[in-house]
Parts: sequence; structure tokens; C-alpha cells
Amino acid sequence: MNILNEIIAHKKEEVQALKREVSLRTFENSPLYKREVNSLSRSIAEREFGVIAEFKRRSPSAGELNNTNNIVEYVKNYVEANVAGLSVLTDKEYFGTTTNDFITLRNAFDVPMLRKEFIVDEFQLFESKAMGADCILLIASVLSKEELLQFSIIAKTLGMEVLVEVHNLQELNKVPESIDIIGVNNRDLDRQITDISISKNLAEYLPVKPIRITESGIKTADEIKELAEIGYQGALIGESIVKSGSPKEVIQSLTSKIIPVCS
Repeated sequence: MNILNEIIAHKKEEVQALKREVSLRTFENSPLYKREVNSLSRSIAEREFGVIAEFKRRSPSAGELNNTNNIVEYVKNYVEANVAGLSVLTDKEYFGTTTNDFITLRNAFDVPMLRKEFIVDEFQLFESKAMGADCILLIASVLSKEELLQFSIIAKTLGMEVLVEVHNLQELNKVPESIDIIGVNNRDLDRQITDISISKNLAEYLPVKPIRITESGIKTADEIKELAEIGYQGALIGESIVKSGSPKEVIQSLTSKIIPVCS
């Protein structure tokens, strides 16, 4: 069993427990449920290259990353770097970050926010809406073609945008046409290593309409420049930013060969 399969098995148990404790009505009564969505896809499109900057406390591959007690002050650096959006990985068991962290940042900032989560049940879509998510992540490797379509329809009916993540052509062929963003993840899920050649190899096969982003393993400005030149409009960047003591400078450095830093 690779780590993704382990996470998914745990997530299914977690969601079933949540469904016993919380009703859909509770989500619908949330103060954030009726919040107007701030488009992540448009935010990326409006920039020369859009960075979705991620916050998480740890990861199975890298271990401890960031144990700050003041996530608002830390993530404020992301916003000051003019990121296209924020991503918060809301899995506590494996990534140390919670739904409460997401809500804290949602209440602090108005930038588009992606709830990065292992979604296995439509119940999580209503939960995401109640958290104030602008966009949700669907992972093609763990969902069937039918589930991807069903979940994306529900999410969009709720007013949220949809980012579908793929790793190969087989997964790409399952992706619904109506999604807002397609992300190519450079992480080999079996070996838990990153290789940006995954994004390079899939670039020519990506559909034109959704916003195209690359995810994971981005470490240099040269890599971003190269990926932008083959059609990627943005990148979801996590570890390079979240483990830094100067996240604003890291973000500006990574995009410096595309977006000059204003003095």
C-alpha cells in the first residue's frame, strides 16, 4: 500500500465519522456558506503567471515543515507577494493542518482559496462550501470518471470552482470538460519523489479551455520559466514556500524570470 492509498483509507473512515456528528443543515447554516466565491481561475488568468501558495505543517515525504503558531502572520507574506491564491491542505492526520486553519485564513484574507483535501465523498463538498472555499481539489487517481463528473457538478452547483489533479494520460482521459483548472502533479505517488518532467511530458495533451497549472517539486525560477514557456499558466507551490523563513522573498524569487520584482 502506497501512502496515498493509506491516506484515502483513513479519509473514508474520517468522513464517515464526520457524517455521524454533523448534518448538511449545519453546513448550510454556516456564516461562510452563502459567501460569494472569489474566482481562483480568473485570478490566475489575470496574472502573467499565477502562484497558488500552499500552507501545511508537515508532509509524509518531507516530515515537519512549519510549526508556526501564527498562521495569519505567516501567510500574510504570501498575500503581500501577490499570489493568485492560497491553498490550505486540511488533512490533520498526515499534514498537520486543519479545517479550522482554513477558516482562520479565510476570515483573515479575501484572496481566492483552494481547499486542498482528499475528497472521497460529496459530503466534503458541502463542508468545503461551509468553510468558505472558493475552489476544491479532485484527485483523478483516486476517483472514477463518474465520481469526477458527479463531484464537479455538485461543487459548481454550490458555486465553487473545481481543480482536477492528474499524473498521467490515463487520468487525464477521465477529466470532465467543465472544470475550471487542471493541475499536473509532479509527484510520483509510489516512490514519493518529484520530477517536473511529468508536467513537461503531459503539456501537449492538456485541453485548452481550463487554466493549466503545474504542482509539486517546483524549486527554481528556471523551472517556472521553462514550464510557462510550454503553456502552464500557474503553479501550486508548497514545500519551497512553507518551510522558508522568508516566504514572500521565495515566491518573488521563483517567479522572477517571468514577473520582475518591483523595488
